[in-house]
Amino acid sequence: MKKHLIFLLMLAVATAVAQAKPRKADTGRVDTITVATRHLDSPMRVTVATPAGYDSEESASKRYPTIYLLHGYSDDYRYYANRMPLDSVATVYDAVIVCPDGRDSWYWDSPVNPGMQMESFFVEDLVPAVDSLFRTRQDARQRGIHGLSMGGHGALWLALRHPDIWYNAGAMSGGVDITRPEFHKQWRMAERLGSYADNPRRWGEHSVMSIVQGVVPGQNDIIFCCGSDDFFFDVNNALSKNLNDHHIGHTYFTAPGRHDWNYWQTVIYPVLDHFRASFTRNE
Repeated sequence: MKKHLIFLLMLAVATAVAQAKPRKADTGRVDTITVATRHLDSPMRVTVATPAGYDSEESASKRYPTIYLLHGYSDDYRYYANRMPLDSVATVYDAVIVCPDGRDSWYWDSPVNPGMQMESFFVEDLVPAVDSLFRTRQDARQRGIHGLSMGGHGALWLALRHPDIWYNAGAMSGGVDITRPEFHKQWRMAERLGSYADNPRRWGEHSVMSIVQGVVPGQNDIIFCCGSDDFFFDVNNALSKNLNDHHIGHTYFTAPGRHDWNYWQTVIYPVLDHFRASFTRNE
């Protein structure tokens, strides 16, 4: 019941945020950049949204927090821009929003594919590129990373392993425990890790669930959620319990919802609002 009450409160906040979209003349802009890398087989295309006023003379010296949004399996860097007014969202949250292409990588460095070192790309290429091309606040507490499904796993995976880069971490419907038998032959994970039958330890080591024991309490501000009708619902409940068992503070909320945009478009704004509060608190 408490989780549902929290959800309803956050839903009210989300509705208020959605209604606070700026007028068309005041919206920001959405661009596509290309980031060169030696960690992937080809350069990465990335959608970047900047808030209204970013290019004005009055804001020439202003720096902004950054929010990285990670998409799910089989989608690409255009996913969020096709479903949300990213220019308006960037303006409401007064942040630079970065949407990279996950390439069905699960956001790992693949131990079997040298051309799919996605974690290294994020850490060594993407974040430095964004910080050099845009006026960002180059501080972990002024960066957030959030994603859905595969991207939910990726956001937590990257933030918990690199708290010096991302202090704020979020996920919705994340595949946070890939070791469940029903997941072993899905979503191209075996192409990235080798088969589960031959590499069970490797699969365990590449699951968000398994890295919790190495997390230092307080190193991240964590928020995640999952719909009660989602096939990842049980693993998200288990992750919350695991975090509690290791005394790692976090916010976790649930409500009726499936593994689809109908649910995600409702819960993404409360997560972004949580990030904004953290950015403000840690200025």
